[in-house]
Amino acid sequence: MSRKRISLRQELPLLVWLVIVWGALWQNFSPGNLLFGALIAVVVARVFYLPPVELGGRFNVLRAIPFAVIFLAKVAAASFQVLFLAAARGPRVISAVVAVPLRSHSDLLVTATGHVISLIPGSLVVEVDRSTSTLYIHGINVRNAEDATRLRKEVRDTEAGLIRIMGSRDELSALKQEARA
Repeated sequence: MSRKRISLRQELPLLVWLVIVWGALWQNFSPGNLLFGALIAVVVARVFYLPPVELGGRFNVLRAIPFAVIFLAKVAAASFQVLFLAAARGPRVISAVVAVPLRSHSDLLVTATGHVISLIPGSLVVEVDRSTSTLYIHGINVRNAEDATRLRKEVRDTEAGLIRIMGSRDELSALKQEARA
């Protein structure tokens, strides 16, 4: 299989991340260990086929901070909701798997959206259809179509927040046009 050549600029975030993970795994951030980790990262990236992570070329810190605060508030609120459901209703809680088509077809944004949603208690990504950018979310306490619609809206709002933080300029302009419509 022939692999398209990826530029170092495009592969650099992956290499940096692999070096950080290497240092964290060994709990040693000495220059020698990081240099060896960089060597291993380059070998792994060149030998094994890894699809490139295409970055949008932008990161908005002013959008990221409120997103993180809202995310932490959702985690806290959902933790109490799951605690209440477990204590009060026990095994009678109804849940469902809901398909949520996303706007973005970027692997990075689909993955980030899935991770953010999975970190909130009571929801879990059980399947990703990469060809259609659809997340299948297992949601707790989804009793009817209205609850399913609410879950879809929450996932799409999360994706919109991530697009505002690190989406491409095209995704951001499409999001703005959708908001105007």
